[in-house]
Amino acid sequence: MEKTEVQKELERFRDYVVSQSRRNLSRLHKNSSKKLYNSIKGNVKTMPNSISIEFAMEDYGVFQDAGVSGTKKKYNTPYSYKSKMPPVKAFDKWLVRKGIAPREKGKFASRKSLAFLIARSVFRNGIKPSLFFTKPFEDAYKRLPEDLVEKYGLDAIELFNEQIDQILKQNA
Repeated sequence: MEKTEVQKELERFRDYVVSQSRRNLSRLHKNSSKKLYNSIKGNVKTMPNSISIEFAMEDYGVFQDAGVSGTKKKYNTPYSYKSKMPPVKAFDKWLVRKGIAPREKGKFASRKSLAFLIARSVFRNGIKPSLFFTKPFEDAYKRLPEDLVEKYGLDAIELFNEQIDQILKQNA
């Protein structure tokens, strides 16, 4: 079956969003394990009477993109820490990958205590929105041909919100 122009255009849209999102992760130094980088995928589906595009990534990617407000520092995001800190063990592997050796007044301290301090800092200060996915998505949407947008009634905000909801549901 030969691809339609609409399908080709949506595949270009998908490819741009995926490649730029990955590039942004690297540029913003949010790519230490490559897990999120490798998980960003897009899929264009064609059915007899419709066509759709969907994106997927590791569930924590949504929080890296949109950010999370801390208990002391707030961001313009729907996500926030309220009473539960992020898991300390999540920062242990990160410390190892980054080669960070904890020191306390010239002596080595335990990695566990440093991981706790970092988790507490994230809890208080939150995660600054990086928009590593949002910006490429919006840029690519702006470049979609007008007739495609008009013909299919694509609504960027609705499409984006559907994608975020799908990612959260897939990884729940």
